[in-house]
Amino acid sequence: MIRTLVIDDEQPARERLKQLLVSHPDVAVVGEADDGVQAAEKIAELSPDLVLLDIQMPGASGLDVAASLGKPRPAVIFCTAFDQYAVDAFELSALDYLLKPVNRARLAAALDRVRLRVDASAGHVRSSATVTTGRDRELEQLTQATGMAPTRFLAKRGNRFRVVPATEVVAFTFVEGVTHLLTATEQLSMQPTLASLARRLDAQSFFQVSRNAIIRLDAVKEAKPYSDGTGEILLANGQTMIVARRRWRALLDRLET
Repeated sequence: MIRTLVIDDEQPARERLKQLLVSHPDVAVVGEADDGVQAAEKIAELSPDLVLLDIQMPGASGLDVAASLGKPRPAVIFCTAFDQYAVDAFELSALDYLLKPVNRARLAAALDRVRLRVDASAGHVRSSATVTTGRDRELEQLTQATGMAPTRFLAKRGNRFRVVPATEVVAFTFVEGVTHLLTATEQLSMQPTLASLARRLDAQSFFQVSRNAIIRLDAVKEAKPYSDGTGEILLANGQTMIVARRRWRALLDRLET
């Protein structure tokens, strides 16, 4: 069975999708959500195989939700009311989409693409590492194709997700195998790797100071050079970070612009 979550802020849209899915006996709807934060929580709780995901929702957008997903990442089919130009951009990503109002034939074709990911003879999804890498790459392609660098992030505090605007981010760090989002007052955990974040962030606002840290440029309060060519910065949360030698001059140039 393809365990599926239906996520849309409009109940009629969710009901229509569920009605259409009834004709696919290998698809089981295991839950639904009506906003981005609830969607992320449901995905973490239920670990579905497939998410039918609206784009424009309260709390966090479908893109925000997709970017927050951990491993193994479920298959995502975006449901969107975007115009044809935007849909063409989504096509560049290899993630599927459904244009609202959802068409029965189009949904069937999208589900066939999901089935191709499943090894029917073994009864399980292909190597999770391979599938996850592919989906991460698709998400990055989607971000680049649409020019939609994330403006907010879903991060966890305990078992709850919080929506953090990009303007509140001080830094992203990677410590002991976990990606963290730092604000002025707290540290939250995230699922995406630092490398994945680096490829999607707005290069005008964020800068990678070392292999394990990305800072928001506006959060830098002081910059102190060292004689060995490295440097130290003081951030808005009071934390200091060492900047790698090969990145120090580039950081100073960015801070001056």
